[in-house]
Amino acid sequence: MELVSQHVKGIMEECKLRARDAGLRFDDETLEYIVTNRDMIELSPKVMIPTLYDYWVHDVKVLSGKGMYEAYPSNPYETVINTRPAISYYNDNNPDWLNVMIFYHVLGHIDFFQNNIFFKNTWDVDITGQALADKRMIARLRSEKGRWVDYAIEFSRSVDNLVGYHHHLNRIFSEEKQRRISRIDFYFDIFLQRIKKVPHNTYLKEITRYNRCRETDEDFFDLIKGLYPEFEELYKKESESKIEPELDVMEYILRYSSFLKQEENEWIKSVIQIVRNTSLYFQPQVRSKIMNEGWASYWHDTLFMRDDRISGHESDYAKVNAAVTSLPKVGFNPYALGMRLFEHIREMENKGCYSIEYSRLRDEVRKDRYDDQKNTGDSYIFKIRETLNDFTFINRFVDQEFVTRHKLFVTGKRFVREKMAWEYYIKSKKAEDYKQMIINSLYHPPHIRVDREESKKGILYLDHTFEGKPLKLDYIENTMMGIEYLWGGPVYLETSEPVTSSKKAVTSYANFWDPAAPAAKEDESKEKIQWKRLLYVMEDRKLNKREL
Repeated sequence: MELVSQHVKGIMEECKLRARDAGLRFDDETLEYIVTNRDMIELSPKVMIPTLYDYWVHDVKVLSGKGMYEAYPSNPYETVINTRPAISYYNDNNPDWLNVMIFYHVLGHIDFFQNNIFFKNTWDVDITGQALADKRMIARLRSEKGRWVDYAIEFSRSVDNLVGYHHHLNRIFSEEKQRRISRIDFYFDIFLQRIKKVPHNTYLKEITRYNRCRETDEDFFDLIKGLYPEFEELYKKESESKIEPELDVMEYILRYSSFLKQEENEWIKSVIQIVRNTSLYFQPQVRSKIMNEGWASYWHDTLFMRDDRISGHESDYAKVNAAVTSLPKVGFNPYALGMRLFEHIREMENKGCYSIEYSRLRDEVRKDRYDDQKNTGDSYIFKIRETLNDFTFINRFVDQEFVTRHKLFVTGKRFVREKMAWEYYIKSKKAEDYKQMIINSLYHPPHIRVDREESKKGILYLDHTFEGKPLKLDYIENTMMGIEYLWGGPVYLETSEPVTSSKKAVTSYANFWDPAAPAAKEDESKEKIQWKRLLYVMEDRKLNKREL
């Protein structure tokens, strides 16, 4: 691995000037390295950060990557990581014209990293320097504690998807550590959900009522005085009390574990904190892959098509770009989906289609001809790049016009007895169904919090907020065993699992987790699934389960 030549660096600097002229914003300093495929395979398990701490799983992934490369050799064009300065890696056999396209793509990524608010927790962190310090600490601990360090890493990594990323962001955005909660936040976040525990449809009606009041300049809280006369008194009491930040599972263990408070176990806290900080750093990336790749693809296409250095390589570019941004018939490509959605949004905003007048049109011909020449699409997509993540991006902007325009559809899979083979078929062309398919594929870890009221007498009580999918049974026992070790006492986990109407427990969750899993048989599909709350108890490395 070595820095790019001065000639290639000059190409990058020229691309920076043109990207800035188009409106992209990023730091002046960047580092570009030339790497071989071997380097890529060895860096990939460490998320392309060479200084990340060593762990045996990384070695396994390297061996796996080498085996995959021998069977299916490939040459990735680039990889960029969100560091200060931004670091990007390039294959050692890229020609100059291809590097121009790739540099525009990389600059799109860097612009997204440094301007999207969901990356705010990474803006002031030197991850490469911090990772190097963490790596040296773990190496020192290994020399003193031996294999116990890897146990601590493994147990910590088993719950590093439960970090309170959004709570962490909220603390960063709060100007004061103990800020006074607003009346509207208290009403929607605490009063309706925790105190009144209103049903979902009632909650949505209140949101609609609030939005209507904003449009008509009515006082929203005058309307709810008659509905909830106790609200003002409860809000006053809440606003006068100190707001204690909600702790995620790892934070709670770090603060209250009796096992970790013992002098001989203090070193484990450092390991847990390293794992937690690393997870928090990469949380925004896994939550914005479609937007991030789409934004980078949009700009490499837009800028390279204007660049005179494309001259003579138009067909080469078309071939490479098609391989990256083509829309598959089955499933979806985040590069292609994100890029086309940004293009669609820009076009719709330029025509003024995100307006009440347009939404009221029911004539398809008039919709096609609608154009109020607003021409604010460029500034609009920059605002979207700054304020949304994958979920809000897809949920807000995937509409029927977009699905119809690109001939998108949701596929199903069925077994044809006559052919003795599986076949795919078009299941739906509705925007809502396509949108739901994409949302179902997004990163969404289970919401598990510590129930402080139940966590007494040395017990750690975890409550899984059920969202329609059960936890994976294969992981429960080992994960709870690791938590019990770090906590130093019994661990309880309250969760939901399905039972059929015949009270027969469902033991296979294939259809919950695998979209391509075969559908249930006709007689089985008629059985209505019911959900029951269960309690898992891990004590002395033995797991028990009972109904609540």
